[in-house]
Amino acid sequence: MATCVLRLRIPLIRNLLGLRKGFAQGQHAGVTQRAETDDQEEKMEVLQQKEACLQTGYRLYYNPSAYNRTVGNSAVSRNQTVYDEDEECRSSHAPSFWQQSNHYSVSCSRYLSSSKNTVLDLAFNKDPEPKAAFVMPHHRKPVPADVKVDPRAFQKCRPEYASVTLDLCERPDPLKWEKVLPLLENVTVLKGNMKPSDVCQFLCELSRLPPEKMLLLRSDQRFIMLLRYSVVNLGLFSDLQLLEVLQSFIWLEMPSTHTVLELYEAELCRRAHQMSLHQLMLAADCWRCIGKQVPQFLQHLFNSLHLYLGQVRISELVQLLYIMGEGRHCPKDLIHPLEQLLMRHLHQLLPEEVGTVCLGLFKSQTSMSEGAVTHTVDKALSFVKEMSDFAMVNVLKYLRFSYLFHRGWLEAMAEEVPQRAHRMGIKGLMHVALTCSALHYSNDSILTAIAERVPSLVPHCRSKDSGKLLWAYGTLGFLPTQSPSFYPSLIDSLRQRKAEFQQYPEHLLTGLLGLAFVSQFPEDLIALALSPDFVNLALKNTQMELKKDLFTLDGTVALELPQWTGPRLSHELREEVAEMLWKIAQSNVCLKPEVQQAEAALQDLLGGEEFVHKRMILPHTRSIDLEINLDPTGRPLPVSPASVEKSSSAFPSDQGWDKLNIGVTITDDLLAQLTTKNTKYSLTRPSKVIPTSCPRLKAEEGGRLYESVLVFSDVTKALSKPSRPDSSHQGSKSTVRVAVQVWNRNHYCSQSQQLLGIHAMKRRQLKMAGYKVVELAYQEWFPILRKSRVEKLSYLHCKIYDSL
Repeated sequence: MATCVLRLRIPLIRNLLGLRKGFAQGQHAGVTQRAETDDQEEKMEVLQQKEACLQTGYRLYYNPSAYNRTVGNSAVSRNQTVYDEDEECRSSHAPSFWQQSNHYSVSCSRYLSSSKNTVLDLAFNKDPEPKAAFVMPHHRKPVPADVKVDPRAFQKCRPEYASVTLDLCERPDPLKWEKVLPLLENVTVLKGNMKPSDVCQFLCELSRLPPEKMLLLRSDQRFIMLLRYSVVNLGLFSDLQLLEVLQSFIWLEMPSTHTVLELYEAELCRRAHQMSLHQLMLAADCWRCIGKQVPQFLQHLFNSLHLYLGQVRISELVQLLYIMGEGRHCPKDLIHPLEQLLMRHLHQLLPEEVGTVCLGLFKSQTSMSEGAVTHTVDKALSFVKEMSDFAMVNVLKYLRFSYLFHRGWLEAMAEEVPQRAHRMGIKGLMHVALTCSALHYSNDSILTAIAERVPSLVPHCRSKDSGKLLWAYGTLGFLPTQSPSFYPSLIDSLRQRKAEFQQYPEHLLTGLLGLAFVSQFPEDLIALALSPDFVNLALKNTQMELKKDLFTLDGTVALELPQWTGPRLSHELREEVAEMLWKIAQSNVCLKPEVQQAEAALQDLLGGEEFVHKRMILPHTRSIDLEINLDPTGRPLPVSPASVEKSSSAFPSDQGWDKLNIGVTITDDLLAQLTTKNTKYSLTRPSKVIPTSCPRLKAEEGGRLYESVLVFSDVTKALSKPSRPDSSHQGSKSTVRVAVQVWNRNHYCSQSQQLLGIHAMKRRQLKMAGYKVVELAYQEWFPILRKSRVEKLSYLHCKIYDSL
């Protein structure tokens, strides 16, 4: 039965060196599973259900990754899936409200009064699947195994890690079940007479039992009694005994939510001040292997670290960053000392260690200086071909977090990713694509290699993977024609993961917006996203602001799906989000120099403030526009609502138009600009000197602006005059609506004139709404900001009237 109960399994861990002779002699050996009798098998099945649902102190967590985790070695799989690398730690008791088309359903049968004894009814959904219109290709092929990674591989790089970590490849010699029974009998005999050394010895011996017998052992009342006496003797254990017991819990596969572990954490916190740095780091590694988050203990470790900074070696530094990453926290007062230590040891780091350093900094959300990040990535680049896929992806993650465009590394990825993609897992590929998207790096080699690999991995996709892949590819403008199976396979994956949207509604919205960027609209998923139940769920999400995503999706549906009869957002919600976005724009984008100068120059060109309206024409696209209205002859019309009410005519008279510009002081520089033979943004090339009494310019004639000196007022009047309209417009009586877009570098893919997804979608939708789109590209407009007034007017005149 596929369930969402995450029963954490823990990795095989390296033995404590010098603490107990029996454990020091442990060898890694395969354990042959013995045949069980029918009675034993039945008992094991009963115990599995009993322990998962009824044991005191256990909690059941919903985790989408449980859907696609394959069964393997218990210890290894537990270490690799204790926590997702960057998954939000959130839980929900509410059942999914879209279960008809999902293979798995999660429903809560009842809630008990005790929070420690919550019982969930996890049932396989037997509702019939809707008949599919077609079968995706990846459904007809055998499903390849998901790619597993070892986040602790770096610990094999140096023998020095043995003093602060435990090796998952070394397990104590297995103990037969027949030899365990006498030990359990001794527990019942000794009872309260057990000494701390007895408790420690019993637990260590029992931890040698093969993994397949651990569930049977943990359900035995004599073992439960032993745990109780271990708590009684907790304060009497020596530091070494306490660490031995903690290690035995790893081999015993104690669930991370067991209440006994909370008492052990409290005892370790109490003793932290008297333990050595190696003991503290070893204990922290044990907690990591158990899978329990222990922020209080880690804080004691960080506080003690200040006393040992001068003694920290490479292995201790890397392990410390690993622990910080798994704990999702790095104290601010440690960031600078750690950066100095990292720079000091950077030249000695090995490939896997660099990957671990980047992953630890990424997970703990630790920002280093730009120079430190650059040096770290430079080091990774020096041996990129020796790095594992996992380490390479970790470097990309930290680049994304630091928002650092490292040209050398990204160019190396253009070579490495196509060569590695065929063997990489879906999570790694998703992070590669997401980093390219965040850094606006569009590379066809990388994107095509990932797109060709993803359809075969769709059965292993979480909703998070599908949603972020769709967002990344949509943002970079990867068209469906470039890989015909890519988008359909991920859309199908979202349909199969509907149950996960109850916990992670943002993943559906992320995927749908990415699809909208490239004009893909799966109407069934859109109807789900805009349904009242889903909208209410998204609005209740306190960790993420999803109103803007809902608003963008709703506005896109209104424009691009005119036949849409499905659900829509309420008018009140749309008004609320539009107002919020406008306030944000007024305090940010509207104040940018390139926008303010464009607005002022257009007002100067067209004759006043009433002819230029700065607003959000399409609020759901989250950016502003400078709107201009022209009549069929090219004359400006008022667009500001206040100006429209005051104006009695559709446009100013010729007399008023001519008097709008009254000239400026003529300087030598100005004359030089006007008389130059190489004026950049010229409008006409007259065959003779233009009379000052008739300074009309004709955009279609081309050539340089002037061959003689003109009074500047005549120049500005000439620029203010509309060009001769196209013949196609002369017969039209409708108003020409122009939307001027002021783009900056962040609106484009890096080193490209290709707009990013949401901005390309805005351009498309403005045209659908009946606007002529005029784009002031940053490559053109930003240099002109430093030019003279006449050059700005000349440039804008050309851009506006050429667009007609």
